[in-house]
Amino acid sequence: MGNNPYSLTFGKIPYELISRSNEIGEMIDNFNSETPNTSVYIITGVRGSGKTVTMSAIIEKLKKDKKWIVISLNANRDILQSFASSLYEETMMKPLFVEAGIGINTPIGVSFSSNGPVPDVEVQIKKMLNVAKKHKKRVMIAIDEATNDMNFKVFASSYQMMLIEGLPVYLIMTGLYKNINSLQNEKNLTFLYRAPKYELKPLSIIAMSNNYKKNIDITEEEAVQMARLTKGYSYAFQVLGFLKCKTGKPIDEIIPEYDEMLERYCYEKIWSELTEREKEIMRLLVMSKDGRMKAKDIKKKTGLTDQSYPTYRKSLSMSGVIDTSDYGYCEIALPRFKEIIKRTEL
Repeated sequence: MGNNPYSLTFGKIPYELISRSNEIGEMIDNFNSETPNTSVYIITGVRGSGKTVTMSAIIEKLKKDKKWIVISLNANRDILQSFASSLYEETMMKPLFVEAGIGINTPIGVSFSSNGPVPDVEVQIKKMLNVAKKHKKRVMIAIDEATNDMNFKVFASSYQMMLIEGLPVYLIMTGLYKNINSLQNEKNLTFLYRAPKYELKPLSIIAMSNNYKKNIDITEEEAVQMARLTKGYSYAFQVLGFLKCKTGKPIDEIIPEYDEMLERYCYEKIWSELTEREKEIMRLLVMSKDGRMKAKDIKKKTGLTDQSYPTYRKSLSMSGVIDTSDYGYCEIALPRFKEIIKRTEL
């Protein structure tokens, strides 16, 4: 079948990608404007929806513009220290930092206390950002899978002060809905509460079927069948395309391996992160005839009230697990989730 254009690797920009050009274009246009409306964007969605790939596409475009310094940081490390060290080591900026008397010969140290980081790391970062500002440079920070831990909160608190001081620093980050929601509810991080959120919606069925038809020797009917089988779920699009290219088998014969990969790499983790109440709702949908139920029936079977039910509905919907676009109904949003969970969890 030749080289397989579809990828199973999370976070890597696949050779074949259904572009989210509208979202990407809007964010880049804002960041590049003379007076951006926002300095921060948050990309959220279910696991496998393409958050990291979307962020990567944005930062790769910004890297091609000489006015941008793009720094990707690991959310699991000391973010503030990593930012200071990475910024100082930027090839085109380091001579300017040295010229400005910012001498950092060893990695910048930072310690934590109840009051946050010790001052020096913030002072050094602000000095470097002022140099960047003087030379009309903008600094973009990219953080993947942010979580509400002390490490991120210390960084975010410092970042907020940089914004207040008018320094040219921008932030794009990804995260699961629950983690982002938790961060936005932190009282001292008001800039995050106001930051625009892009919830990644399902991909276009037409765009996916066209892509399959272009890259795989199949009929238009088969391409549409494959696209519908993904329900617009980004990772499923890659998995199904990969398996079809690899095996050349009819779609029905690919389903068992398709299910296995979705369960192993996505659904097992998604299920484990649901609360017991959310699992109760999902079990009802899984056991329903077509993965779809009226909201009033869910409330009746779970004992949830008109006041408590919306909380769980919103959480499941914003997490990308259910579709609530049809008023009064809930429907499983993920492809083959009903069949997989029925076999593995019930």
